[in-house]
Amino acid sequence: MNTAYIIVTIVAAAWVGFSAFSLLRKAAFVVDPLIEYGVPQSWWTPLGIAKALGAIGLIVGLFIPAIGIAAAIGLILYFGGAVITVLRARSYKTVAFPLLYLIPVAVAVGLGAAA
Repeated sequence: MNTAYIIVTIVAAAWVGFSAFSLLRKAAFVVDPLIEYGVPQSWWTPLGIAKALGAIGLIVGLFIPAIGIAAAIGLILYFGGAVITVLRARSYKTVAFPLLYLIPVAVAVGLGAAA
């Protein structure tokens, strides 16, 4: 197992885990944009749980690669959907935020595939 893969995976999992925690705690800097984008409040907890499970899956994937791959694919789809949601809301100035989560996950899965 390559050191870069381990480090990037742990950082990506921590970053996504922070995002999940912030959403589940309904931090204003997370939920205010969701309101602006038109994401129903009834979706917030399931979305936060999905992120949390994805972050856990990335860590478990260090030991069981199939779980890590599944978690990474799920998170890439999740944050890809977030990018689409932001673009549909025409909030072009904030489109970078979901990309800040998607890119480390994509790099982690890429490094894992290369290892």
